[in-house]
Amino acid sequence: MKQIDRRTLLGVSGSAALLALPGCASLPGFSLTDAIRRLLTLSSQNAFAALLQPGGFYDSQIARIDLPRQLGGSGAGSVLSAVLQSGAFRRSLQKQVNRAAEKGAERAAPLVTDVVRNMSIEDAAALVRGGPEAATGYLRQKMGRSLVDAMVPGIGEGLRIFDDGIISRALSAASGIDFAGLANDISSRADTAIWKAIGMEEANIRANPEATNDPLLIGVFGTGVF
Repeated sequence: MKQIDRRTLLGVSGSAALLALPGCASLPGFSLTDAIRRLLTLSSQNAFAALLQPGGFYDSQIARIDLPRQLGGSGAGSVLSAVLQSGAFRRSLQKQVNRAAEKGAERAAPLVTDVVRNMSIEDAAALVRGGPEAATGYLRQKMGRSLVDAMVPGIGEGLRIFDDGIISRALSAASGIDFAGLANDISSRADTAIWKAIGMEEANIRANPEATNDPLLIGVFGTGVF
């Protein structure tokens, strides 16, 4: 197969467009749909690899989960705020919440991988031309609240596993707050954090595709054609 210049696109017509890879004569042409799938696969893999490390959520500037309102977050009632007036207590509680989010993310990761592998992509060319997080936004829209639903059991498990009395003390001071409601709240916050992390990874890949050493991503996002 003759080497084709990286700016040569064959039959660009939406998601069926075929791309000739630069400097990679041993590989056949790939579609722009393949490029978006590769972009989302690598972005999500990188994001989850970081988030599933010990302290992955808490140590992240973009993924750290704030305390839910029920546990003394912004707008919490005066009674609960009094219980949580100790800064050390609040930090410990927030760490427990973020550790629980890691258990939820363990359930979310394979779900994202499966959806990326099998979902339809109506206009891959538009996603290639889109903004820094265009593909992530598209995937999030496709998945809706499915990650939240998948994470609730894991986060509930995490809250129990990692509770050394801190979460129990906070819950005992909050009237009308049940454990299931708390797990749902944290799941929603973890969902937002995960998509932020994936979006950041996508933006990084688009900005410097060469760092991936992936011929397809370099060929699509490193050409300047789009």
